[in-house]
Amino acid sequence: MWFWWFMFFCNLLIPVLLIIAGRMMWKHCPKKINGVLGYRTTRSMKNMDTWQFAHEYCGRLWWKIGWIILIPSILVQLPFLHSTDNVIGIVGGIICTVQCVILIAAIFPTEIALRKTFREDGTRI
Repeated sequence: MWFWWFMFFCNLLIPVLLIIAGRMMWKHCPKKINGVLGYRTTRSMKNMDTWQFAHEYCGRLWWKIGWIILIPSILVQLPFLHSTDNVIGIVGGIICTVQCVILIAAIFPTEIALRKTFREDGTRI
């Protein structure tokens, strides 16, 4: 039973972090373009306008995705409450993998939005 609770809380980490990090990116973009903290792609680091746009766009997206995947992450794991540790581990691993794929997939719409909003040199279209 303890392993189920452990996996349950582990599987809530990604949605909760998406909600918190998304809100922080959206509302509190790093003041300077840097290679350490923030949404760092070649396109987003062109200038402050692209930097702020990328953080707002990706932040909102992560915030929404975090809330959307939070409930299914809980509901999918509930039926396995009294399963074996092996089954709980496999289900938890699958949930975590799906969450990570969704988190990484958020890069694509953000880059598309940057491409539609800015020219290659970073000026707005």
